[in-house]
Amino acid sequence: MTLPRGKDFQPPWPLRSGHIQTMLSSSGVRRLMLPKAAQTVLQDSQPMVVDGGDGVRLTGAYTMQKTGSPSRGLAVLFHGWEGSVDSTYVLQTGSRLLADGWDVFRLNFRDHGDSHHLNEALFHSCRIDEVVHALGDIAQRFPSRPMVLAGFSLGGNFALRAAMHAPAAGLPLSYALAVCPIIDPGEGLFSLEGQAPWFYQAYFMHKWRRSLQAKQAAFPHVQYFELAELKQSLRGLTASLVSRHTDFGSLEAYLDGYSVAGRALEGMHVPCTILTARDDPVIPVAAFERLDLPANVELDISDYGGHCGYIRGWDMTSFTDEYIAARFNAVVAQR
Repeated sequence: MTLPRGKDFQPPWPLRSGHIQTMLSSSGVRRLMLPKAAQTVLQDSQPMVVDGGDGVRLTGAYTMQKTGSPSRGLAVLFHGWEGSVDSTYVLQTGSRLLADGWDVFRLNFRDHGDSHHLNEALFHSCRIDEVVHALGDIAQRFPSRPMVLAGFSLGGNFALRAAMHAPAAGLPLSYALAVCPIIDPGEGLFSLEGQAPWFYQAYFMHKWRRSLQAKQAAFPHVQYFELAELKQSLRGLTASLVSRHTDFGSLEAYLDGYSVAGRALEGMHVPCTILTARDDPVIPVAAFERLDLPANVELDISDYGGHCGYIRGWDMTSFTDEYIAARFNAVVAQR
């Protein structure tokens, strides 16, 4: 079976701009232009609350395939930072997998997708244990096998860490795929502040501040932040919240806590693929080139695609749908 590779993504001009790819990836314009088939995962989807352990509750949505043939398995999808199960790229990928015969579960991280009211403590990126526990709950509720996982951006980082934890946690995870994952958070934070155009940080900060305000409204008796802190930069606000709400002794220790840089993945036992673009303006490609990976982790660096874009043309569909579906389907073929 010949699988698509990153080098196969050759978009027309001007979609060869990493900035255009990135800006279109989550834009409202893209959502409006997508064909209806890209949102079929919403039809008959079942809202869910799953167990994150220690009283933590996470939300998600499950959609059973209806091809008339037996299910290929269970595909779980992770969104990016301040995204949700209803982000365009999640819906589009889920809809493609559904058409190929996969049952699909889209999981929200804590404080994402209007779930701020479910857990008093704030979301942070080191909360991998609750995500792994939730995957175990999902696997028990929906026993379709194989179980495969894909994540985007921060969700890609979570997907890689979940795959690392899977054997010890008893998760029946057969394969994981990360699209443009955060590799070295310290380097990525610096890149977003110091190297990427200003509007990327402005976009993320607007969404993050809005999310923090929703959290405060959900738990008015808790002081999550001072108003002055919301006016800080990405680095400054992160440092303030780390100091106020975590046991990490410093911003650097927190960022290291969810890093998968260098040799962090060398003990991976679950087969994985990492897809990223050389023109990604958010996650520096150098972090990927410095990875020390085992043989069962595939690193695929395309020339184009931006950050989680990979938009093929003016219909706004994404190459990643084909890419993810082909690799998930290959897992079934190899069984």
